[in-house]
Amino acid sequence: MTTLLVIAKEPRPGRVKTRLTPRFTPEAAAALAEAALVDTLRTVAATPARRRVLVLDGEPGRWLPPGFEVVRQCAGGLDERLAAAFAGCDGPALLIGMDTPQVTPGLLTVDFGGCDAYFGPAEDGGFWALGLAEPDGGLLRGVPMSTPATGALQRDRLVAAGLRVCDLPTLRDVDTAADAEAVAAAAPRGRFAAELARLRAADGR
Repeated sequence: MTTLLVIAKEPRPGRVKTRLTPRFTPEAAAALAEAALVDTLRTVAATPARRRVLVLDGEPGRWLPPGFEVVRQCAGGLDERLAAAFAGCDGPALLIGMDTPQVTPGLLTVDFGGCDAYFGPAEDGGFWALGLAEPDGGLLRGVPMSTPATGALQRDRLVAAGLRVCDLPTLRDVDTAADAEAVAAAAPRGRFAAELARLRAADGR
């Protein structure tokens, strides 16, 4: 069975979702980040898994449901932190972030029988999910992160290593206010959509 990894930041004002400002205050951006994280963790909790691991920058809060191991993120760039997350796994693992609260258990239920890797592209050119049948941090180290070409470069790295890659559907990350609106519309029953609606009502929009 697969280990599910969630890499995330503690949702504190000024530390998360800074691109949502100035449309939202830092406090509101953090509230949206917490809602996205809650939705993500609930989905992971509802997905069959060998282990569920939160790879966290910061401290866990009331938003953390039971059943998760918490591992501190290592120092270094995002590629190093993702590589280290996989290094803690001794079998098939699928890693996602906290930016796609619209994710479902169906998307996270993967079978490595016919694949060596799963790749979930994001609309902004990055990726929202990466699964490895045999976790190897070297497949991530050195890949430039947070660029429009990150996803293509990461997938090319997998293919160049001779891995059979299965693609997951493309999802939209929540980075900007426009992203937040689109993702809330895609998952209208989630905590994220409810929090966005609450914030809209509070400022009269």
